[in-house]
Amino acid sequence: MRVLVVTAVPAERDAVTRACPDGFDVVAGGVGPAASAAATATALARTPYGLVVSAGIGGGFRPAAPVGSLVVASRIVAADLGADTPDGYLDVEELGFGRSAHLPPRALAAALAAATGALCAPVLTVSTVTGTAARAAELAGRHPGAGAEAMEGFGVAEAAALHGTPVAEIRAVSNAVGPRDRSAWRIGDALAALTDAFGKLPPVLESWNGHD
Repeated sequence: MRVLVVTAVPAERDAVTRACPDGFDVVAGGVGPAASAAATATALARTPYGLVVSAGIGGGFRPAAPVGSLVVASRIVAADLGADTPDGYLDVEELGFGRSAHLPPRALAAALAAATGALCAPVLTVSTVTGTAARAAELAGRHPGAGAEAMEGFGVAEAAALHGTPVAEIRAVSNAVGPRDRSAWRIGDALAALTDAFGKLPPVLESWNGHD
């Protein structure tokens, strides 16, 4: 099975590329859901793939996903695509404009998490990285059990869905979701964890039957 791996920036691409065996194609799709969707759709239009993986670093929701840990998405959620109303936030699905989440194959997500020692939990796609405790609490309240936030997964998943291709998401936690403290970020540790995780994927993918 040929696998397309979509990362955000070249540094993440390089980390993943070093760990990817034959059969994995890595694309640096750019930052944010729009750029990642465009890059994924372009790649899928050129080459058929059996699976698309959105991979990179992200923020982890404490205490479930500490810095240096891994999160495999059980759901890929568009966490801020919607509308603010006097009665609270409404996601795009509640507004009747489309879907607000994609579900990776359940058995695959569970197997990836088990093989890599990752938390299997929702991963939130945001267009603005969380920088305050209030925003972190709001997201955690709206999405109970969320493991991580990042900026590309939902875009990758939207493009994959249009091509009928299964999708997964893997995030290595470089910082806590909440107040921005660059001194506490551990990007190198997160990239090392991501690289290690990709070395463990081939046996999982070889045993996966391609659907749930």
